[in-house]
Amino acid sequence: MFLLEVARLREGADPLERTIAPGDLAAEEDYRVVAPIVLEATVAKDKAKVRIVGHASTTLELACSRCLDGYEVPVDARFDLLYLPSAESSGAEEVEVREEDINTAFYRDGVIDLAELLHEQLYLMLPMKPLCRDDCQGLCPMCGVNRNVTTCSCEPRWEDPRFAGLKALLKESDDA
Repeated sequence: MFLLEVARLREGADPLERTIAPGDLAAEEDYRVVAPIVLEATVAKDKAKVRIVGHASTTLELACSRCLDGYEVPVDARFDLLYLPSAESSGAEEVEVREEDINTAFYRDGVIDLAELLHEQLYLMLPMKPLCRDDCQGLCPMCGVNRNVTTCSCEPRWEDPRFAGLKALLKESDDA
């Protein structure tokens, strides 16, 4: 279901439409797929080169980076990828990556793994700092209560550990 055999593709362009159930993809640490993934693309084959242009849409559940609560975010990942056989990829030598190489991927054994394509595209759509809402209050650093749900009586107090020695000297001089 997730493998695209290059040998079976015809020369030219063909539509590719798949609907993938949320549980059919491997579980990820950074997100959870909560709605079916709708993959709509055009697959164009030119000898051993395969270009896949399209988009994948679904809904992901992310954990807020402030309060750790889960929240859902709709995703529509658009992509334009060129696949080449892995034999054309260079070895372990260091090469400069050109701008046109960023959208180039490699397939092995004549098969393109659509699950890997989806994983990469969904991961690229994740925000750098996921927030359930812009004004999220987060967790109390003292008692751990979610400040969006309830308030606590903790007073935020932070002391710089670099001044601990100075504070001890001041306390000694007060005692003397």
